[in-house]
Amino acid sequence: MAHPVTRRRRRTPDAADVRRRILDAATELFARDGFDATATSSIARAAGVPKGLLFYHFPAKLDLLRTLLDERLPTSPLCGVDDVVVPGDIAASLERLHAEFGLDQHESLVLRTVIFREAQTHPEVGDHLRRLRAGMVAVTEAVLDGASPEPLAPDARQAAARTFVAVVVDHANAERFGGAEADIAGAARLVAGGLRTAQHAR
Repeated sequence: MAHPVTRRRRRTPDAADVRRRILDAATELFARDGFDATATSSIARAAGVPKGLLFYHFPAKLDLLRTLLDERLPTSPLCGVDDVVVPGDIAASLERLHAEFGLDQHESLVLRTVIFREAQTHPEVGDHLRRLRAGMVAVTEAVLDGASPEPLAPDARQAAARTFVAVVVDHANAERFGGAEADIAGAARLVAGGLRTAQHAR
């Protein structure tokens, strides 16, 4: 007696997995070729999905860019202050904050390549970059307040936070584009020492 042939049902790709693959492909291609020069067909091909499925998830190419910024490089919350503060030790707190920012991770490096490239031609990307940097400064100020053994002068705290964020961004850019990397630990000690000097001079 012949047994009926059982056809295996083709596994339908998980929608979340498809979406992730599309975003991964868009990130790499936008960083390599630029947003305007990247065709949606190239993104679909790199993601291994039909072009129609790409448009199902992202009706316009600009939706891809917006989603990458909002979901993979959010401007807030960047990290929990209590997770990084070492009471009484500003330098150690700043080093932990740098690690928590995670700007040296591959995905973050590639995404920042995208936003730096597109900030001049797409205003909303430039706005996102400014909000990201402002958020980093605000979190750094909060960490400085939490770690300092005594109250900090607002102007000194803000200057210290901006300086440290500039060093962190420069360090991450060196990771991506080559060049001498900033000394994060040294910068943290320098900022801590500068704040102590400013406090004693008051």
